Amino acid sequence: MSSEDRELVAQVVASNDTSAFGELIRRHQSQVRNFLRRLTGDLSLADDLAQDCFLHAFNKLSTYSGRGSFPGWLLKVAYTTFLQSKRRSKRYAEILEAAGHMADSQGKSYTAPSEELSDLDKLLAVLEEQERAVMIMSYGCGLSHREISEATDMPVGTIKSLIHRSKEKIRSDFAIKDHQHG
Repeated sequence: MSSEDRELVAQVVASNDTSAFGELIRRHQSQVRNFLRRLTGDLSLADDLAQDCFLHAFNKLSTYSGRGSFPGWLLKVAYTTFLQSKRRSKRYAEILEAAGHMADSQGKSYTAPSEELSDLDKLLAVLEEQERAVMIMSYGCGLSHREISEATDMPVGTIKSLIHRSKEKIRSDFAIKDHQHG
């Protein structure tokens, strides 16, 4: 963690300094928003989740031990916020379905229309949610295997395996498509 981040975290924890927290948000909001946008495929949902993430982060900042990077800790909060939102929307869809209504399945994976997807989004779309999250943390956010392990509560060996399997899945899926178009 940069010494500036460390000082800002200390200010927030010591005196609930909202301007110091505002500076932390300013420094890291684009990374958090981009992570959530790539994870959800839905820009407005990602922005809502980012706001929730920063509220959770402010309330939980005293639990940050200083071990590992602050951006890694913040992405863990973002990932947890995403998972909680997904569980809530799944429960909501189940309640609507039980009540006889057709649910708008916001919980479906990757909602962005294909013509609006970047090449990276197309690659990520072939992955399961957990694989996508790990790949975004690694390649999109530049976190180390250890930082991803801390953010996802998975062992480092599992992170390495997920990254390897994800790369293979992308390679095999796109090799077949390229062969068909070639």
